[in-house]
Amino acid sequence: MDISTLKKTAVDVRIGIIEALHNAGSGHPGGSLSSADIVTALYFAVMNIDPKNPEMKGRDKCIFSKGHAGPAQLSAMGLRGYFPMDDFTQTLRKMGSKFQGHPNIKIPGIEMSTGSLGQGFSVAVGMAMANKLDEDPGKIFVVLGDGELQEGIVWEAAMSAAHYKLNNIVAIVDHNGLQIDGRNDDVMTVNPIAEKFESFGWHAEVIDGHDMRELHQYLAKAKERNSGPVALICETVKGKGVSFMEDQAGWHGKAPNDEQYAQAIEELKAAKAALE
Repeated sequence: MDISTLKKTAVDVRIGIIEALHNAGSGHPGGSLSSADIVTALYFAVMNIDPKNPEMKGRDKCIFSKGHAGPAQLSAMGLRGYFPMDDFTQTLRKMGSKFQGHPNIKIPGIEMSTGSLGQGFSVAVGMAMANKLDEDPGKIFVVLGDGELQEGIVWEAAMSAAHYKLNNIVAIVDHNGLQIDGRNDDVMTVNPIAEKFESFGWHAEVIDGHDMRELHQYLAKAKERNSGPVALICETVKGKGVSFMEDQAGWHGKAPNDEQYAQAIEELKAAKAALE
């Protein structure tokens, strides 16, 4: 898929997020929207996957350790063909639905149920170790929030990945600078992130998490790198794509009402039209 098409697909991912959260009446739009370009690049350009055969041997795996932003992953997966998109947008968070507010392993293509911050990353490291033992060529991509880096379990896992020289794992940090209580720097600073990963033995790069060409380039390069674990620190904007949600901590965990939904969809459709 070319870069232009990837950009338009990322807008569709955002539209899916907004539709699902509006219909659910709850959820986490801010961090879902900030990671939409990341999941688009992964699912439509970088990962070796088959939506018709989600258990394919040798497949790449994506773990959403920042599980509250799971709607971004689910929206990308629906568009990619893992399940009917309407199933996600119409039943998210509703009684009896397999589409919970966080990733649910009962959904084909979801590799781990996540939500307790830090645990997804540690399990991803375990999966990378298992792939080494099984001589499985699949890469493990794990998406973390920047506030999530306040969890000690993250750094225990990072230390393990470097110790075991895991060259089959890529950590992607969605660095939007905000968490539920406000700015990371006010709550508990996580900076400098790249230098911290490097001090734990990782190769780290800081990139623009909304520049699709740069995302594709660095994710592809990280996938091919064979000399240890890689961390990509993606500079993003919380709520990206919806003007009144952008860089607002208050949109970490609430759904848009009818009026806000209409404005968000109008803005996103206009953004897609501008890419035509």
